[in-house]
Amino acid sequence: MQSTRQQKFSRLVQKEIAEILMREAKGLFGNTMITVTEVRVSPDLSVAKIYVSLFPVKDRETVFDLLLEHTKEIRKHLGNRIRHQARITPELIFYLDDTLDEAERIDQLLKKK
Repeated sequence: MQSTRQQKFSRLVQKEIAEILMREAKGLFGNTMITVTEVRVSPDLSVAKIYVSLFPVKDRETVFDLLLEHTKEIRKHLGNRIRHQARITPELIFYLDDTLDEAERIDQLLKKK
């Protein structure tokens, strides 16, 4: 369970990363909409695990690999945005969140029966 401090910081990071992906990194991913579904922060606030969901994409792995390639740039933008609220910029670790895909698959299986 996360402390109140971790929850506040994770909400801040989630908001800022979503803003960065929407505005500043828009040209990198084409028409792909990248949604930040969840952010989990370590107790010392030095590591942020960011779960993202990708929409309309046929080849998710390619877009996700492109996101991983630009992690340093995204972290730099994040550092510029939160420099007055945080002492350090957390290390960013991205994960592909496929819960919506799993829910859709289960829904399709239930409709077949």
